[in-house]
Amino acid sequence: MKPPRTIERLRWPWQALYGLCCLVSLRVAAEAPRPTAFSSLRPGAEITGWRTLEAAPGAPPTRYALVEDAGTVVVRADAAGSMSGLLFDFGGAPAQPGILRWRWKIAAPLRNADLSTRAGDDYAARVYVLFDYPRARLPLATRLRLRALEALRGQRLPTAALNYVWDNRQPVGTLRANAYTERVRMIVVESGPSRAGLWVEEVRDLRADFRRAFGEEAPALIGIAIATDTDNTGENARAWYGDVRLDAE
Repeated sequence: MKPPRTIERLRWPWQALYGLCCLVSLRVAAEAPRPTAFSSLRPGAEITGWRTLEAAPGAPPTRYALVEDAGTVVVRADAAGSMSGLLFDFGGAPAQPGILRWRWKIAAPLRNADLSTRAGDDYAARVYVLFDYPRARLPLATRLRLRALEALRGQRLPTAALNYVWDNRQPVGTLRANAYTERVRMIVVESGPSRAGLWVEEVRDLRADFRRAFGEEAPALIGIAIATDTDNTGENARAWYGDVRLDAE
């Protein structure tokens, strides 16, 4: 069942990563941990190293499971009008932005999604990158909006994030603010059905993407997440995620 419209209006992108920006006060440590490789785990086992993010109010959670695909263990995501994800957070050792690499596969793009609208803010697959952006550097009006939304949501909200998506209609290379907040920028890295059913490798320069999206240098990373969600459109989606790697430049 879809959440009431009043709830949807308060919803930030993917619940604004459920308050992960409570980590923004952390400082960069000498060496940050690396995201746990799915390929190092066993099919059917618990997805260790990644934390499950609870579903939004009124929406069931997307199901994530370790499965074997072509001899390698990956995460399979199954969404049915649902929304939740998996997060790797860097804890007390935020990471320096570098080169982000991952591979993914979708069964099919969503039919009715539209990243330009809140009602269409759904994706067969996406990868979130959250940054340790100081609130003091935000314009006063933005800080006031954050505080108002946080008072309504009862949780901290991200101050800067890049969201790499497999879209259904926008061309590859599209960059725009999320329909809920300008502090999350959407970057279309795959689009449409032409490569559905195929494993696709992605390589992104986080510094360059942050500079293009926000017009300034990238701060440290506090988290990386994967998500398949369809709670707005009510559609079904299946996607697979391989290992996510963060390398130095």
